[in-house]
Amino acid sequence: MIFRLLIITFFSCCTALTAMAAAPSSNSAPVILVFGDSLSAGYGIPRESGWVSLLQQRLQQRGLPHRVVNASISGETTSGGLSRIAEAVRSHQPSLVLVELGANDGLRGLPVEQMQQNLNKIIATNEAAKARTILIGMMIPPNYGPRYTQSFNGSFRELAEAHKLPLVPFLLEGVAGNASLNQDDGLHPRAEAQERLLDNVWKVLAPALKIAP
Repeated sequence: MIFRLLIITFFSCCTALTAMAAAPSSNSAPVILVFGDSLSAGYGIPRESGWVSLLQQRLQQRGLPHRVVNASISGETTSGGLSRIAEAVRSHQPSLVLVELGANDGLRGLPVEQMQQNLNKIIATNEAAKARTILIGMMIPPNYGPRYTQSFNGSFRELAEAHKLPLVPFLLEGVAGNASLNQDDGLHPRAEAQERLLDNVWKVLAPALKIAP
């Protein structure tokens, strides 16, 4: 009886090991790292409703192997992002990084030049780690004054052109200013708006992944 149990156990272990060897490892899937602030962290909504979670679902629906890692933190500035990026790319080893930072710099009226320097260093860190970057642009309302507003809004295109990066011109295109799509603070999109945010990103991400939009 004991001998029979040993034989059964042996073959069960062999079968399990064979299945493990045949199954694709999730660690081998190319990683897309989303590195942003509350707009990507899903502030005020269930995390699974955010555009980053919807991105993972869309990739799976298209039969793509990519694994999305959301390293976004609410309230993050480009300075905070710069302090985290080296560890993030080391830990997750992404093939592609979506950088969505700068909104909080703008809302705080921080110098645009400093924001650009921080983003430059974040992009350089990605490049050193052999990870491509897609830059996600932001805009701020005109009440910050025309000089600051124009400088801020144009800074993302300047960076993208300088580094020859794909650029999402404005993450909140079609959502900003629409009260029905934003939470009561007027800054953070509702769950109903997340598909639109994803569509804005997808227009640039799909060509970067060499797939049909």
